[in-house]
Amino acid sequence: MPEHQQPRPSRASFLRIPLFRLLAINLAIGACAATLLVGGLLWLNPSHLRELIFADHAPGIALVLLLASFLITFGSTAMGSAIMAQGRKDDDDNHGGGRESHLAVQELVQRSRTH
Repeated sequence: MPEHQQPRPSRASFLRIPLFRLLAINLAIGACAATLLVGGLLWLNPSHLRELIFADHAPGIALVLLLASFLITFGSTAMGSAIMAQGRKDDDDNHGGGRESHLAVQELVQRSRTH
C-alpha cells in the first residue's frame, strides 16, 4: 500500500464514536420494540388483521411494509429521545425528575413590584 493512501475506516470504527454508538443502540431498541409490536399484532389478531395479511398471495410484502413502517417510527423515536435526553443535568433527581419551572417565581416577583 502506498504511503500517501490512508486505510479506509471500517464499520466497527464508527461504533467507537459515542454519538454513533448511542444512535445504534437506540435504533436496536426501537427495532426490537417494532418487531415485538408486529408479532403481538399478528398473535392477537385485532380486527382479523392476520387473516387479511395471509389471505393475499404475497403476504411477505404486507409484513415487510408493516414491519418497516414500525421500524422507522420506533427507531426514530428511540434515537430522538436519546438525543434530547443528552441535555439533562445529573441533578434532575432533586427536582422530582423534571425541570424546575421559574414562571411562577417570576409572576410573584412581578406582582410584588406592582403592588
